[in-house]
Amino acid sequence: MSSPPAGLVQKLFQYIDLHQDEFVQMLKEWVAVESDSVQPVPRLRRELLRMTALAAAALRRLGARVDLVDSGAQQLPDGQTLPEPPIILAELGAAPQKPTVCFYGHLDVQPAARADGWLTDPYTLTEVDGKLYGRGATDNKGPVLAWINAVSAFRALEEDLPVNVKFVLEGMEEAGSVALEELVKREKDGFFSTVDYIVISDSLWLSQRPALTYGMRGNSYFTVEVKCRDQDFHSGTFGGILHEPMADLVALLGSLTDSSGRILVPGIYDHVAPVTEEERELYAATDLDLGEYRASAQVKDFLFDTKEEILMHLWRYPSLSIHGVEGAFDEPGMKTVIPGRVTGKFSIRLVPAMKPPVVERQVKQHLQRIFSERNSSNQMSVSMVLGLCPWIASVDDSQYLAAKRAMEAVFGAEPDMIRDGSTIPVAQVFQDVLQKSVLMLPLGAVDDGEHSQNEKINRRNYIEGSKVFAVFFLEMAQLHGKRQDLPA
Repeated sequence: MSSPPAGLVQKLFQYIDLHQDEFVQMLKEWVAVESDSVQPVPRLRRELLRMTALAAAALRRLGARVDLVDSGAQQLPDGQTLPEPPIILAELGAAPQKPTVCFYGHLDVQPAARADGWLTDPYTLTEVDGKLYGRGATDNKGPVLAWINAVSAFRALEEDLPVNVKFVLEGMEEAGSVALEELVKREKDGFFSTVDYIVISDSLWLSQRPALTYGMRGNSYFTVEVKCRDQDFHSGTFGGILHEPMADLVALLGSLTDSSGRILVPGIYDHVAPVTEEERELYAATDLDLGEYRASAQVKDFLFDTKEEILMHLWRYPSLSIHGVEGAFDEPGMKTVIPGRVTGKFSIRLVPAMKPPVVERQVKQHLQRIFSERNSSNQMSVSMVLGLCPWIASVDDSQYLAAKRAMEAVFGAEPDMIRDGSTIPVAQVFQDVLQKSVLMLPLGAVDDGEHSQNEKINRRNYIEGSKVFAVFFLEMAQLHGKRQDLPA
């Protein structure tokens, strides 16, 4: 297949390089908005609305038609309601001979404060040694702007945009994307009816080498409550004559995995898809230095010794993590109480072809059996509060080929084909509801620290990522087979 015209590609690259400080300035303006969707307070909700308006204005400057779709209100436990930010649906171009590529991104962020351990103000984009520090820089404001930058380069150069572009930008991703699935279903025969391909850029490379992501794990999140009574006990008065809820809970949580991390819930591995030879080849080809990876994680050792074992247990085998306990004393100092009621929290990352309802039944049966064996007089209840399916794509899809060629053109290296152990539910929603190919095209480096202190995106990844998207448009037009040769 022929490559895009070299003259046009060079013009696009030069434009993006010359205007990179403007692109960084725009990212600075976006990072300055404290668009935290996790903490449901009026001030932060107003910031979310401001962030939505800022993004909508940027899209309108490109010439896009922008609709702000009302997503309702959030009901809080105290009866208060807060408006949810509208979801942006925008479109640019409707030429029937061109492919239509839809980009999904989010404008909200996780909470952040200087007191949490940030070295800089999290809402002031600060550049140090080519690294742009700020909350949302990599998750997900930088990648959203990189897509906008790519479109703006074509516009500024008065070059024909080789694809029709649509945007879906939301402001509640970090809070569960509460209204998005309903909107996708409602607009299946409307806004999404002309979409050919969907692109998400909300994950990270595995190493310093560029990567394309073709799979994400799902997630089943559980709570298990053990209750004797609502009030705590004095351990001197009642210790030794009760079935203590905390002891029951510790036994329940301890029954979930062994010391090597293997999940002990019967049947949990029955529906895990078998490893294929094609997968094994991808693991072998993936760039991962275990020593560097271990050092960056700041741990003494991992459970497994080889690159292939590490990758398979991160990507294609389920894992169970215990997250915390409610109701237990966790402050400094000594307090000799017996909690009357405690709740443990744990999750299982799901992989193809595991299903949340099946996992829910298996977990409940296992914990009920363990609890009954203790002959405790306490009450035990288990709930699955979240059940998200895993997602996997075909690396042979045309947009993966286009993205691979774009990465090679910009970074000069063939990207790794990787999965991700995390969960992005919207990928599976798009794939199931719309029956369209979904591409995960990450721009973030392995050390960007999304959700953590000192989140950043490298200037190189942000600017070169803008070039990747620009070349991707050209490659998609050629692969889709609906476009004439572009002028040099």
